[in-house]
Amino acid sequence: MATGDLRARAGEAPARPLLAQRTYDLDRRHVFHSWSAQARISPMVITHARGSWVWDDYDRPLLDFSSQLAFTNLGHQHPRVVTAIQRQAGTLCVVAPQHANAARAEAARLILAHLPGTFEKVFFTGGGADAVEHAIRMARLHTGRIKVLSAYRSYHGGTDLAINVSGDPRRWPNDHGAAGVVHFFGPFLYRSPFQAADETQERDRALAHLDQVITLEGAATIAAVVVESIPGTAGVIVPPAGYLRGVRELCDRHGIVLILDEVMAGFGRAGRWFAFELGDALPDLVTFAKGVTSGYVPLGGVAVSGPVLRAFDHRPYPGGLTYSGHPLACAAAVATIRTMEDEGTVASADRLGREVLGPGLRALADRHEIIGDVRGVGAFWAVELVADRATRTPIAPSGGTSERMARLTAACRAEGLLPFVAGNRIHIVPPLNISDDDARAGLAMLDRALTA
Repeated sequence: MATGDLRARAGEAPARPLLAQRTYDLDRRHVFHSWSAQARISPMVITHARGSWVWDDYDRPLLDFSSQLAFTNLGHQHPRVVTAIQRQAGTLCVVAPQHANAARAEAARLILAHLPGTFEKVFFTGGGADAVEHAIRMARLHTGRIKVLSAYRSYHGGTDLAINVSGDPRRWPNDHGAAGVVHFFGPFLYRSPFQAADETQERDRALAHLDQVITLEGAATIAAVVVESIPGTAGVIVPPAGYLRGVRELCDRHGIVLILDEVMAGFGRAGRWFAFELGDALPDLVTFAKGVTSGYVPLGGVAVSGPVLRAFDHRPYPGGLTYSGHPLACAAAVATIRTMEDEGTVASADRLGREVLGPGLRALADRHEIIGDVRGVGAFWAVELVADRATRTPIAPSGGTSERMARLTAACRAEGLLPFVAGNRIHIVPPLNISDDDARAGLAMLDRALTA
């Protein structure tokens, strides 16, 4: 599909087809949208999707560089996953979580097969936020402590505890000072809170800061440190080499549980099955969701390692969910993981980052002064947009937007590109199996949007 044709079609403003108009009208009348002022939004209708493309209200194709919310890792409507869901629905649509079922058992086996051998079991949840909630609950019960430490530049979910553990500005209106939650500064050289000169200095100062926070909070009161292996919504902030290993050492020194949040970064997004593989650190608990089913059916979970697991060998775990290990979701997970194995999806994502996205985005930075920083790995990148490279002033505030950012987003849409926009950043998070041609076409669309 020629990008010129896309631009021409994007410039048209025909009347919506009747079904799309009815969908829009019903949505505005009856649907309460997340993170939105209800009277101020005009949501785009997605009518259908295939591979790396979605079609909007007016039947215009858009290249999905967002993977929706960075979860359609296998793209849209992958036939193997769709067929697996259909077959499971014909056999066993649902079963209560106290019963064993084949889909859940196999999903757990496959997930653990891609984790270190210290992980023995999986507790399934409905998504990432409740996975984080349950991981923290496990850590608190295991240690008998209450405090949880997490980074300011982080996002761990929208439920009450998860949003308070997050550092994301969306926490502020929900911030009731959840008992025991303490925030610290993680490493981020581009906007270093430590005035560091390089990645090594940033790492060392960040670890010294965390060590001090642990000391001043009282190590014996801290149940867990919760860290995104690569902070995603906060800006795709790849930690310096050795940072996660240093956090692991601090936790070991004080008997603190290390929880690594892989909800966005896991299942190939970072060019590894789990992003913590890049950081040479072994967590006690891993939370996951999103890419485990390519988002086709909601599923999340906590992978539990031996030391924490032993706490519940003869002590009931006081937690559960009606839809824990739902058969349709687990069948989607089984199909997703097997497809990724068979198609070499993780290696493809790694290559895509090294050969296409990384070089392409750095070339854009050379051409556009508005780009202050490019960072990422695999199919997980962010372009930080600034009003001035010297001062690094963002063109939109943290957790907000601006007229200039809105114009750029509209220009992307006009080019036929659906971006993932967060604050002053455009996140480049396409499906892991996007073709090189489509990936390069998307970069060209972004180039033209930045020029406009």
